[in-house]
Amino acid sequence: MSIWLWILVVTVAVVVAIVVTAMIVARRDAKKVSFMMDALEDGELNFRFRDNSVQNRALNRIRGIFERRTASNEAASLTKVFRVMTHEIMNTVAPIASLSDALLQADDVDMKAGLETISASSKDLIRFVESYRNFTNVAQPVRKAVMVDEMMERVMLLQKARVAEQGAALTYKANTPDLLVYADEGQMTQVFNNLIKNAVQAGATSIRITADLNKDDQTIIRVTNNGKAIPLSQMEEIFVPFYTTKQNGTGIGLSLSRQIMLRHNGDLRLEQSDSNMTIFAVVFK
Repeated sequence: MSIWLWILVVTVAVVVAIVVTAMIVARRDAKKVSFMMDALEDGELNFRFRDNSVQNRALNRIRGIFERRTASNEAASLTKVFRVMTHEIMNTVAPIASLSDALLQADDVDMKAGLETISASSKDLIRFVESYRNFTNVAQPVRKAVMVDEMMERVMLLQKARVAEQGAALTYKANTPDLLVYADEGQMTQVFNNLIKNAVQAGATSIRITADLNKDDQTIIRVTNNGKAIPLSQMEEIFVPFYTTKQNGTGIGLSLSRQIMLRHNGDLRLEQSDSNMTIFAVVFK
């Protein structure tokens, strides 16, 4: 065999080795990226790629960014929760303490009326604590395949008459046929019941529910109403636990609904709220 033929064979072998190595590395790197995306999607940040390649450093840096952002969001959320809880508790406890002192020190205070006021305030505080317990003890969803049309048919059956009693109309339309989601139907019914109830309380006369499949193959169910718009100053607060502008509200409806959706690996978000309409989107990813 001539030397040139040997050179050609060696060259081809080297090229093949390089191509095969590149393919193996590309496949390995693709698996790393896929693993990282799955972990980030599930909120699991306790991973780190050890070898010091350029890609691994980049992936670890992305993980660090998500970790810092998550910690910052959690701290901000906790601050909002503590602020609302402190406000609620102080508003209840302060009058009780003041009235108790008055009952102890004054002879001309109506004892029965004072005790009734203390009793009512104590029950309000118990109701608040009970709502907190309900919020923190949401059961893990028992998910199964559910046809969206059938699920919404049951929601309509439950809510349509109640909504009509308040002078509003409730409709449902599937823009994409035969949608299927993997969900806990009981918890999802709770989410839609809450969104419909909020729309009625906002003075809506028309509540429209639509179901679609977006370009990312995500099922999105939108609840649209023409009730009073949510003020811009409150849009960042409506999902904070115990935040409410309603006189007798607990402030856990929307936060609980979002928590349910997050446990379904989905989301609940406010897409629009203005003088024309308010739209909440329930997203199944």
